[in-house]
Amino acid sequence: MLKMREVTFKNSILIPAVLKLINEGHTVTLPLKGFSMRPFLEDGRDKALLAKVGKLRVGDPVLAIIDHQRYVLHRIVKIEGDNVTLLGDGNLHPEHCKTSDIEASVIGFYRKGRTTLDPIAGRKWKTYSTVWMRLRPIRRWLLAFYRRVWIPIFGYA
Repeated sequence: MLKMREVTFKNSILIPAVLKLINEGHTVTLPLKGFSMRPFLEDGRDKALLAKVGKLRVGDPVLAIIDHQRYVLHRIVKIEGDNVTLLGDGNLHPEHCKTSDIEASVIGFYRKGRTTLDPIAGRKWKTYSTVWMRLRPIRRWLLAFYRRVWIPIFGYA
């Protein structure tokens, strides 16, 4: 019987290899690390399908490099010329980059162990995005409730 072994790489090693494949025209499915896209996406549970950067639109999730040192997968909340403001769904404070710092676009997500893609162009993602972006003024309290009440009772699976 063949044994599977999981290997973890640092983002500084993995992401450049992923970006090389994307720039060659491939799509890449990348397991998500971190909690910045909570409550919709969870660390170690969900995966993103990445492709070459397409047309950048407010509301779309992208993979970007911040301060030339740290990769983030966040949603675009504002585009002003070459300046882009990003915000993770689970974050309270935005981050900034240039359009040239956006390394990949997200086509969709594989959530909750499913093998079916939730495309960002689909009704489900667009509805979620619209509602969540409008709840930004009360996001702090919603995220606190999610972390302190929802996860302990129901988990996130």
